[in-house]
Amino acid sequence: MSAARANNGSRRILIRDLIVHCEIGVFPHEHGKTQRVRINATLALTEGDHAIEDKLSATVSYSDIIDQIQAMAARRRINLVETLAERVAELCLVDHRVRSVRVRVEKLDIYADSTIVGVEIERFNHRR
Repeated sequence: MSAARANNGSRRILIRDLIVHCEIGVFPHEHGKTQRVRINATLALTEGDHAIEDKLSATVSYSDIIDQIQAMAARRRINLVETLAERVAELCLVDHRVRSVRVRVEKLDIYADSTIVGVEIERFNHRR
């Protein structure tokens, strides 16, 4: 069986329900402690006109992206979920094969009356 032609459709890399602990928030009661934050990302990849090879270098590594998100979350305090979402989008868009990325960041434990609060953004790669 021959490899499918890459230009016959689309491909997305999915990262779902990644929980990280980070110091995030603008309010005094949020300073000096970490919170659980859920991150979801969908990366739309550019499809070439060549057959998709069965090797990691032929695609974007979700493992590398997860490692980078975890390191970023642990590195320093962030004020806004919007800032964290933008940083996640930026690190995904470094790879020229990523056409666009949709990122959702949700604070899980901030309000007793709400399951989650957060933000979702979509960004496009203009460096291609």
